[in-house]
Amino acid sequence: MKSHMKIAILGFGREGKAVFKFLSARGGSSFGGKKNKYKKATIEVLDQKHGQDYLKDLDTFDLVFRSPGVPYNRPEIQRAIKNGVKFSSVTKLFFELCPAKVIGITGTKGKGTTATLLYKILKASGADVHLAGNIGKPAIDILPKLRNSSTVILELSSFQLQDLGQSPPISIVTETFEDHMDAHKSVKEYLDAKTNIARHQKKDDVIFYFADSDWAKKIALKSPAKKIAVYGGSFGLKKNFVMAATVAAYLGVDRKFIVRTLKNFPGIKHRMELVAENCGVRFYNDSASTNPRTTAAAILEFTNTLNAKPYPLVLIAGGKDKNLDYAPLATTLANTSHVKTVILLGENKNKVFEKLKIENLKLKIELADDLEIAVKNAYQSAKIYGGAVLFSPGAASFDMFKDYQDRGEQFKEIVKKLKK
Repeated sequence: MKSHMKIAILGFGREGKAVFKFLSARGGSSFGGKKNKYKKATIEVLDQKHGQDYLKDLDTFDLVFRSPGVPYNRPEIQRAIKNGVKFSSVTKLFFELCPAKVIGITGTKGKGTTATLLYKILKASGADVHLAGNIGKPAIDILPKLRNSSTVILELSSFQLQDLGQSPPISIVTETFEDHMDAHKSVKEYLDAKTNIARHQKKDDVIFYFADSDWAKKIALKSPAKKIAVYGGSFGLKKNFVMAATVAAYLGVDRKFIVRTLKNFPGIKHRMELVAENCGVRFYNDSASTNPRTTAAAILEFTNTLNAKPYPLVLIAGGKDKNLDYAPLATTLANTSHVKTVILLGENKNKVFEKLKIENLKLKIELADDLEIAVKNAYQSAKIYGGAVLFSPGAASFDMFKDYQDRGEQFKEIVKKLKK
């Protein structure tokens, strides 16, 4: 090892800041590149704010911590790897240093709800349990709190898994389908990245997966561990509830804690969240929906679980395009009669509009310039039908918002200001 190791932090979002803080606490480095006594390194932050060519000097570093938002397949990164530069991440560093038992959860739909539910069940049982990862808190932030007896529930995205060479001893794969085609070069690459939650497991590990998800099953079959198929919708519960309950039971949690937690679970923010009721119109915030398939699923929630008779719905959708096919959303709209109006906004609104128009859908389709206009127009339409407004974008948020949480909070603020 060089006496003066040169480290780059690639991307300075939530995870980039977390790893900078972690390394700096072990040597006092700063943006000025002062010596870090931890590994005797100098640290430099590389971010898009430094210009479009911020990746051009990667070959000059010994170790690079890549943030999930910087695609692994960037040619500059691949070239640096071939030239011997070592790449790591918050997730890799966490796995290297974590003393606790890790339960890893991935999937395209349901991983956040499953992770939160399982966390609440274990917490109710008295376990020393922590929730981190893609769900919001960088895993490295909780390291100082962990002991050998701790349990960490780690939600993992395809970007966090893509170059991970270690799999959790307990893995969970929720419903999985095509996503992030704006960052992954192919469906195969996306699925391959997700598979890292399984492929490095040991024979005495375990992996849970939804039996009715072909992709989840494919991922699980790549694992040498014990495989447990979970059948969604059993016992009259939502499938993510079933998954959380199944894993908790496997871990030996008393049934009373499982039942009580499932019964009292209010849901999580930005996922089919009931925001308000105004003049008989209910407003649902599903800003966490960044895929047309999850928007389709949200629409069907109104036929399956929310009401015996579906509310007439006004759907607000659209955002930053992820190079996804909107056929699943069009098919769902074509096969349901309770969606009366669709209001589209964001970068991809014209693309979605064209897809829905081709399908000759018998519903009203409008375009809006911003979220406030969309909400106000949706409210006026919903009052006519006596129904609900569903904000389920089916697309990423970065065209108009900081992230999906920011998008959801802005939606809620606009709803609160609506006049009766």
